[in-house]
Amino acid sequence: MRKTGYHFNPETLSYDKIHLTFKKRLGKFCVKVFQTLSLALIIFFVVSILIDSPKEKALKREKAELLAQYELLDEQIERLDEVLQNLENRDDNIYRVIFESEPIDASIRRAGSGGVDKYEMLKHMPNADIVINTHKKLDELSKAVYIQSKSYDEIESLAKNKIDMLASIPAILPVSMNNPSVHFSSSFGYRIHPIYKTKKLHAGMDFAGPIGTPIYATGSGTVVYAETHKGYGKCILIDHGFNYQTQYAHLDSYNVKKGQKVKRGDIIGYMGNTGQSTGPHVHYEVLKNGVAVNPINYYFNDLSADEYDQLVAEANNNGQSMD
Repeated sequence: MRKTGYHFNPETLSYDKIHLTFKKRLGKFCVKVFQTLSLALIIFFVVSILIDSPKEKALKREKAELLAQYELLDEQIERLDEVLQNLENRDDNIYRVIFESEPIDASIRRAGSGGVDKYEMLKHMPNADIVINTHKKLDELSKAVYIQSKSYDEIESLAKNKIDMLASIPAILPVSMNNPSVHFSSSFGYRIHPIYKTKKLHAGMDFAGPIGTPIYATGSGTVVYAETHKGYGKCILIDHGFNYQTQYAHLDSYNVKKGQKVKRGDIIGYMGNTGQSTGPHVHYEVLKNGVAVNPINYYFNDLSADEYDQLVAEANNNGQSMD
């Protein structure tokens, strides 16, 4: 039931009924509608600020989960980086020391990656700082892993080279000392020449024994020549690579020929008395970079500590050589 309005008439001292026109009634209605809508909007904004909608709750939950995943990823990157640092330390201070190679500089191992604009596309993302920081760590870790991988390739190559070198350089006696008729007769150094009777550098070691005693290659390599040389008689020169050569002189006969590949321990010839020799023996030389060095330092694969000490004691004599 519509309410009736009245207003006080001072002339008649009575209340007269108010008669509203349609326009006034419409205006009042519009005012009430506006007030109602305004109040509704205010309530809506207050509620929306204080209470999350289901969609907002889902988005906040997804955001929290994403941040948690980034934090977990960051922790995993840190652990992997610690493992990699341990590998880098062992690489520089153990493997490269063993194979006589320079360590990789830290500025190369841990150099930054990419330019300043590489992460520009990530800056608009929510929580851009943690996203960019994680991407940077991943890029740096990936680069460090790549460098370490290349380092291991180099170490593998050095190891193979080292194995080849250890198999090639002179490391055993040229004769078998288990043969009771074979003995050491003269060492490296200045000796009285048996023919000229003057003091002269004896550039190798002499081992005496019966003619026909087997002579062994002291390291793997290639036969440079097997031929007669003045003074040395029948002799063999082997190139072992790595700047090492060995020479075997005064032989009776050969068991190899020029260009042949030999392995350490192969029989290459037989002891004789050819050239300027005062008795059956083999004159054995080790040459490094073309210069004769003391062969006694290259028997580490063949003699025990006691046997080596005994040979050194015998080598210290200054007796006459056999060639």
